This record gives sequence, C-alpha cells and structure tokens, in this order.
Amino acid sequence: MKTSLFTGWQARFHAVCLLMLFSALAVGAFSGTAHAQAQVSPAPSETVAVEPLPTPETAAPAPAVAEAEAAPAYDRGDVAWMLTSTLLVLLMVVPGLALFYGGLVRSKNVLSVLSQIVVVFSLVLMLWVAYGYSAVFSEGNPFFGSFTQFAFLKGFTPDSVGNTPIQGLPDYLFVAFQSTFAGITTALIVGAFAERIKFKAVLLFSALWFTLSYIPMAHIVWGGGFLGAMGAIDFAGGTVVHINAGVAGLVAAYFVGKRIGYGQTALKPHNVPFTYIGAMLLWVGWFGFNAGSAAAADTVASLAFINTLLATAAAVLGWTLVEAVSKGKPSALGAASGAVAGLVGITPACGTVGPLGAIVIGLVTGAVCVWGVTGLKRLLKVDDTADVFGVHGVGGIVGALLTGVFSAQSLGGTKADLDIGHQVWVQLVSVGFTIVWCAVVTVVILLVVRLVFGLRVTEEAERTGLDVTSHGESAYEV
Repeated sequence: MKTSLFTGWQARFHAVCLLMLFSALAVGAFSGTAHAQAQVSPAPSETVAVEPLPTPETAAPAPAVAEAEAAPAYDRGDVAWMLTSTLLVLLMVVPGLALFYGGLVRSKNVLSVLSQIVVVFSLVLMLWVAYGYSAVFSEGNPFFGSFTQFAFLKGFTPDSVGNTPIQGLPDYLFVAFQSTFAGITTALIVGAFAERIKFKAVLLFSALWFTLSYIPMAHIVWGGGFLGAMGAIDFAGGTVVHINAGVAGLVAAYFVGKRIGYGQTALKPHNVPFTYIGAMLLWVGWFGFNAGSAAAADTVASLAFINTLLATAAAVLGWTLVEAVSKGKPSALGAASGAVAGLVGITPACGTVGPLGAIVIGLVTGAVCVWGVTGLKRLLKVDDTADVFGVHGVGGIVGALLTGVFSAQSLGGTKADLDIGHQVWVQLVSVGFTIVWCAVVTVVILLVVRLVFGLRVTEEAERTGLDVTSHGESAYEV
C-alpha cells in the first residue's frame, strides 16, 4: 500500500513538472521570444515518457545563428574613426577658427568675432538637420536635391545603417560629420567683413547663403550633381568649402565696405599668439576634415593623413621663404597663415595625390597665397579683414587646379590612365563655375539683407567697438 501511494505521488510530481514546462514554453511562444514547441501527453500512472535532450550536433547551430543576427552592419573601427573625425572638425571651428580670426581683429572687436563664429556655426547645424542634409544628399535636379525627403532626418533611426551615401556607417554619424563641413564653411566668411557688420545681418546672410550657395555646391560636387558627373576631383572641399567661402567673403567685403581708417592707419592684429594657436588647432583638426573624408579607417584615410601633414609643412616653409625674401624678416603670423594656406591647398587633392605631389602643392600654395594677401589684395582694393579670399579663395583655386595634375598615377597619384590635360580642364571648369555661382548668389543675398536689416553698424558703434555696442561686453578691462 505504501508502495502504491509512493508511486502515485511520483507520477503526480512528474506530471506537475511537465505541466509547468509546458506552460513556460507556451508563454514564451506567445510572446515571440521562443520558437520551440513541446508535445505533452497524459501522464501514465507508473512511468513518464521524456523527450531526449538535443545532441550537441543539433544544438550547435543556434549560437551561430544568433551571433550572425547580432552582427553589426558596420565596422567598429570605421565608426570610431569617424566619430573622432567629427570631433576634430568641431575643434577646427571652436576654438580653432574663432581664435585664428579673434587674434587678427582689434581688441575692441574680438568678442564680436567669437560670437559670430559660434552662433553662425550653431545656426547652420540646425538648418542642416532641418533641410540641408536632405537637399544635398537626396535625388533631385543637377543643382538641388529634395528639401523634404530627409527633412528633420525623416526616415532615420538610432539603429539605422546604410541609408546615406556611405553604406558602412550609422546614418546619424554621417549626418553629423557632414554638418560640421556646412558649419565651418559658412563661418569662414565671417572673417572677411569682421569689425563693422551688424550681428543680425550676419545671421540672416548666413542662413540664406547656406541655403543658396553651400547646399547647391555640395550637391553639385558630392551629391550627384553635374560637376561630380563630369569627373571633377574634390576629395574634401576645395570648391565646395574654400573657393565657395573665399569668393563669398570677397563679395561681402566689397558690399560692407572698408573699415574706418583702412589704408590710412595701421589696423594691426591685437593678439598674434591667439592667431598662432588657432592655426595650430586648425592643423590638428584638419586631419579629421581631410582623412575623415575617406569615411573609413583605411589606406585612403592614411594617404589623406600623410598628405595633410606634408603639404602643410611645405606651405609653412614656402610662405616663410617668400616672406623672408620680400620683407627681409619672416613672421610668426606668416608661418601661421602659411599653415592654413597649405591645409586649404591640399584639401581637394589629399585622397588622390601622392606624398611628393602633396609637398609640391603645399609649397606652391604657400608661396602664391603670400601674393594673395598682399599684391592681389591691393590690386582688388578690398578690405578683407582676415584675408578669407587671399588664403581660402586663392589657395582653393591653386589646390583644385594642381589636383588635376598630381592625381595622375604617373606622378605618384592614385588615378590610373588619367589624362592630365583633360582633368585640369575639368578642374578649371569646376573652379570657374564655383566662382560665378557663388558670386552671383552672394550679391543677391547681400542686397536682400541690406534691404531688410542694413549691413553696416553706425560710425559711432564701429569706433567704439562691436564688443560693447553689439554685445554689451568687453574682452579686456582697462
């Protein structure tokens, strides 16, 4: 009798266990987290049939399948490099460009320049997310993409990958990297009309110029427009960034007019160490600008990296040599300006020329830009405060044209069977188109801004300084 009772208890125990197992599997299948099914039959009084455990051979594929499903659609090394590159380009603007320009102006206007740069940069980042990215990197006509297809990053999620022109990067990362290019390009123009323009005029001008000049040029070259289709080589922004901003600065300097006392008294930089530090920060950040444009941690990025290093060094030497011969003494300001000129010159070429070609481009750009900020500036009779055109415009033109020469594999570049004559012609067309497009658009924008707000502060405000009159503060207490 005890044996019969014990046997009944054991059978019931097994039945309860099986019932619990069946319930757990049923719940798992209902929630979608388990896919196995269990078959349970009524429990016998004496023995219980138990399904055999899966063998190692049948169980082994499950982890492999799970691992394959969890594998990311991007390379972690590429993502890490592009995150770093985006941060480096941000470093170029704040504090790099801000210090570079801030040191070149007089002490009573330094805060106005710092404010204009950071606010303009921030404004453009907002516009980039709102419609800029969409208008550059979506399908459209040869000049503009769609302003609405990806407006406010529509269609992107934190986990989305491969919906941008760079398939191997998270979508948000590519958008962020490109936003810094748009921001610094617009902020570059600030140096041309510094010390005498209204703050609200700067903001309206920047918003319109970003929309009507930067966006179409970026689309035309990088977003599937006609210059890209022609075969123009612009690896990181010779036309899109530097010529575009340089020409805009030149036109804007004409419209705003010369500073009071320009050509009559020396309007010297108030803090050359600021400018020097800013230039060196630009050099460091430019590795993200150029090598980051490879969009991967690979051999192309390595080529752009060493070219950025060598061309800049060569430009410093070229500028210093010309300055020493022409003026009798080389200056620290000249060396800093030479570094920026070399960075500008190698930008379109950094991913397609060899190291020796980069050195030549740097030397030539550094030497020519000395003339750009002296002889050419006097010839043009323009007050370009921070020499935006003399460095970025002239340097960008020289770099873009020489890209067509030294990209040839026969001269150490990466382009096999490149017809140098034809490529230089294509580069010349791209330079000419950029100059004309930007000049016309900038004139129209400045006319609109002048009608809405006016461009220039009053004579009294200019003499007092924009730090006090526009921002109500002073950088230095006397």
